[in-house]
Amino acid sequence: MHFLSSVLENYIADNSAPEPQVLQDLRRETHIKVIQPRMLTGHYQGRVLSLLSKLISPKRILEIGTYTGYSAICLAEGLSKDGHLHTIDVNEELYGIQQKYYKLSGNEASITQHVGDALDIIPHLEEVFDLVFIDAEKKQYDAYFEAALQKCRPGSVILSDNVLWSGKVVEPVKKSDKATQVLLEYNKKLATDPRVETVLLSVRDGLTLSRVK
Repeated sequence: MHFLSSVLENYIADNSAPEPQVLQDLRRETHIKVIQPRMLTGHYQGRVLSLLSKLISPKRILEIGTYTGYSAICLAEGLSKDGHLHTIDVNEELYGIQQKYYKLSGNEASITQHVGDALDIIPHLEEVFDLVFIDAEKKQYDAYFEAALQKCRPGSVILSDNVLWSGKVVEPVKKSDKATQVLLEYNKKLATDPRVETVLLSVRDGLTLSRVK
């Protein structure tokens, strides 16, 4: 589902900060070489992530779901001095393209890539995260959130992507559609969870911003 016309989407992008050249190149290579390129964060949402990160100026960032590294580079743009980003993905086949563009973006030393199950990796990260971005297996969103929350402090921000799920969250849900059912429960939980203050933003496919109390 497209929430806005392509004309409006283009207008929004044209009147937002420009997409850095290295990210243009990464987007192009992703579309040429990687399956399901629509999973890429993209220009507009990438600039949203970048600006949010710059406003927060995090010392430590946790990203759950790396794909080809586009969002990691955007988030890393806001790291404070000597800051660091940990990103986790199960697909080791994308490691090469990730590392290539981390280096080209100048963020190679500020990003650590972990390959494996985030729920196994997060408990062993001896960090307190100021900013978390969840964009991985939708059926595990609640588990990712709970694991990340244990590594956050009051004032930390947790971002959750794709929470509108192409508009399926407001349509009749098939019994076989587990992902939509999980996201419906997840969205309701975040809106009512006393541990966080949440607002759901209609950015691209839905982006939830939750501030830890």
